[in-house]
Amino acid sequence: MYLNGYQKIAVIFLGVLAIFWAVLWLTNTTEGFYNYLYSFLFGLIPLLAGVIAMFSGKSWGGFRTAIGKAVFFIGLGIFLWGCGETIWSYYNFFLGVAAPYPSLADLGFAPSVFFYGLGTFYLSQASGAKYGWRSKKAKVFAIILPIVIFAISYYLLVIVAREGVLVPEGESLLKAFLDVVYPLGDFLSATIATIITGLSFKYMGGLYRNNIIAVLLGLVVMFVADTIFSYTTTIGTYYNGNFGDLVLTIGVFLLSFGVLGFHKSTRARH
Repeated sequence: MYLNGYQKIAVIFLGVLAIFWAVLWLTNTTEGFYNYLYSFLFGLIPLLAGVIAMFSGKSWGGFRTAIGKAVFFIGLGIFLWGCGETIWSYYNFFLGVAAPYPSLADLGFAPSVFFYGLGTFYLSQASGAKYGWRSKKAKVFAIILPIVIFAISYYLLVIVAREGVLVPEGESLLKAFLDVVYPLGDFLSATIATIITGLSFKYMGGLYRNNIIAVLLGLVVMFVADTIFSYTTTIGTYYNGNFGDLVLTIGVFLLSFGVLGFHKSTRARH
């Protein structure tokens, strides 16, 4: 599998972050400078990859082609997510707020889900998903899967975390709203991603197959990560650098790694 220079840097950086996280976990470090530093560092992955991806979309025809729009919007989505994480770190380092949620950081996080979800839609047009709809099994799969994912999300976020109450006493309406919106947005993206993978897997041949799969898998991981985040902030166990942040790191890495694979240097080599 060929990796371009940007992808190699992303893999190396992920390895460094994995070691960093392991040290935090082994030393039971749950607060302070190093936890804040971890949050800041893993936010750099989507921040920088997003900028590169938005420029890379031009080499695919920009808004004139499905793949050009897919690369641009996924890049925009992860860039906004990185901006949100940067603002989050500002609260950590300069305002002494460990978990600024809700906060101005959500101005980056909230729209990011929409844009990389939109990018996934355009990616489906380029990956051959339309051919998979000819199968009856595929149609049944596309109907059942969203129901299953929604049921799991509702159980974890409402029944378990909130004991059946959507807005518990003492919790702001905005937080309750975002706790639903983030996983719901990722739920829609993850559903699209899983359906696309199931419908178009045998059509996704060629050089960019692994990059497409990385993006789709990244969306699924982001759904899991945001569910963990909403759950832990609701029950009061969240801290910077926890297991949920590790899952977030993997999610943004996969999205970044996949979209970086469409950089023109890869295209030019072949």
